[in-house]
Amino acid sequence: MSLLEIASELAARYLSHDRRIALRAGYHAVRQRLYPLVRAAYGSFGAAALREHLETQLGTSFEVLMVHSSLNHMQSTYTGTALEVVRSLIGLCGPERTLAMPTFYFGDPATGGANAVLKREGKFDVRRTPSDMGMISELFRRSKGVVHSRHPYYRVSAVGPLAEALVAGHERAGTPAGPGTPFDFMAKHDTLIVGLGKSFEVLTQIHHAEDLLGDSFPVPSVPGEHLVLTLIDGKEHLPFEMRGRDFTWRRNVWKLRKLMTPETLREWRFHNVPMFATRAAQVTAALTAAAARGETLYDRPR
Repeated sequence: MSLLEIASELAARYLSHDRRIALRAGYHAVRQRLYPLVRAAYGSFGAAALREHLETQLGTSFEVLMVHSSLNHMQSTYTGTALEVVRSLIGLCGPERTLAMPTFYFGDPATGGANAVLKREGKFDVRRTPSDMGMISELFRRSKGVVHSRHPYYRVSAVGPLAEALVAGHERAGTPAGPGTPFDFMAKHDTLIVGLGKSFEVLTQIHHAEDLLGDSFPVPSVPGEHLVLTLIDGKEHLPFEMRGRDFTWRRNVWKLRKLMTPETLREWRFHNVPMFATRAAQVTAALTAAAARGETLYDRPR
């Protein structure tokens, strides 16, 4: 783990929400003041150079491109806009491939997060609720032709030839990331997952193996939130019910480096911007096989 990764994990574990917000604001303020020095050291790049780099690094051998992103962590050396990133990714996929992004909703932790909001309001507007996954994902969510899975937390948005099939039926799935979800679809198709300005810490595909294995997943769990509400999708109003579960051990996603290989979990930097790439099927296969051996991304309490 890098020093930043260690600091981020310690802050999440020990600091209050308000203290983390203040610390994050201070960190970003310092980073912005250092942009000239960082660009002098590492150079800068725009959207065209980003696309060229991704074409070189990733190729075009995929059906679906699932992108996790952070404009904040790109801006030290990236000189373009969030919209230009979206357009570059759409151009990279072209008409033959599908582009997807997580457009999750987590709510404001200061007011109890998504659970509190959804319980209070009793509804979730699939098309109108903004993404909490950053400006790139939000602009993509608003883009022409993009469709969305019907889930109040783990909504996935997509455009392209497989988009409708990828998002279909999420509201009927028994779990957020298991059978019948976009994550299941991505594991069954040639899906390349990429992080731009993000480490694999954000890799939601890890939950697919957990939900696939259900009660046989070798980590103790307790019942989580029971959520009953109405999903609003245009003129459609759909009843939705979710029974979650919470694992009693602490997740340590950095263990993924030991459960996958450098070839299947690639990490690199482009002008000092962190990036990663992996395949959805490889993530699911590695974690499923590890669980069969009794190994997981969770640390047993001491």
